[in-house]
Amino acid sequence: MGIDPGLASLGWGVLEARDGRIRHLGHGIIKTDKDEEMSDRLLSIALAIELLITEWKPSTVGMENLFFWKNVSSAFPVAEARGAIRLTFARSGIEVVDFSPTVIKQSVVGTSRADKSQVQEMVRLLLGLPDIPRPDHAADALAAAICRYHHAGLAQATLGGR
Repeated sequence: MGIDPGLASLGWGVLEARDGRIRHLGHGIIKTDKDEEMSDRLLSIALAIELLITEWKPSTVGMENLFFWKNVSSAFPVAEARGAIRLTFARSGIEVVDFSPTVIKQSVVGTSRADKSQVQEMVRLLLGLPDIPRPDHAADALAAAICRYHHAGLAQATLGGR
């Protein structure tokens, strides 16, 4: 499984790896309402992650590291969401491995300087999808799952299968 963390919109993606190949199983987003209290938003995220764990039964998770450039204060709410995500997976005994955006780009595209559209197109190609996964956060989560697969060397493992 891959996670693109966020507070307003969190992306998730599930792959299965078998016989050295990866296969897309599902993707989507978890949204929270900006008008809700922070604790309620974090609880919503945790409950939605629990449902994903129940449905997909992932064995490991790749999650994009927190990245901010100019507005440090905007990173704090995302950091809180990451904590809720990590705790929820930990309670289910599922390992979460963090990857920087540059490592994910390198793993998926072959260069750490790839732009968002290049990453999305490679996700589409690697998973044999007819279209780029939407929304963007879900495509980013699938990229994190592909990165986790590449870094784990799990040719026979299931990265979220039923």
